[in-house]
Amino acid sequence: MRKQKGFTLIELLIVIGIISILAAIIYVAVDPARRFAETRNADRWTACYAILNAVLTYTSDHVGTMPSSLESASANVNYVVGTGGANGCADANCGAVINSDSCLDMTTALVDEYLSSIPKDPLTGTAANTDYYIRKTTNGRILVGACDPERSAVIYVQR
Repeated sequence: MRKQKGFTLIELLIVIGIISILAAIIYVAVDPARRFAETRNADRWTACYAILNAVLTYTSDHVGTMPSSLESASANVNYVVGTGGANGCADANCGAVINSDSCLDMTTALVDEYLSSIPKDPLTGTAANTDYYIRKTTNGRILVGACDPERSAVIYVQR
């Protein structure tokens, strides 16, 4: 009798089963949905910094005068950044103090010279309602935040 070299069908099925189980465990451990949400939140942080830095650079370039839309805005009111105009930006998720229904259009003041375009939320943002808010405090600080961060994150920057 000759011995044949190779694997039996049972051995092959066991190896395939083990590889499948390991692949499923790795897929769950990596959690792609979580990674995508974290990536979008990182984009939101970047956008908040970009808007804030553009406003501060504009203010510095114009000897302490903020963009006119922000200069005339009420203190301690969160305004959603966008081109939607009056009643175009109602958003219950947009910040803590007071929510404004009016959009704050910063396009004319900031785009081209300070930003290539006003950032929009990676999931829900549009030009009319970017899902970012901006607030001028009574002591002159500027706060920019994201309206719809994921995974219970709180995203805002202030200077």
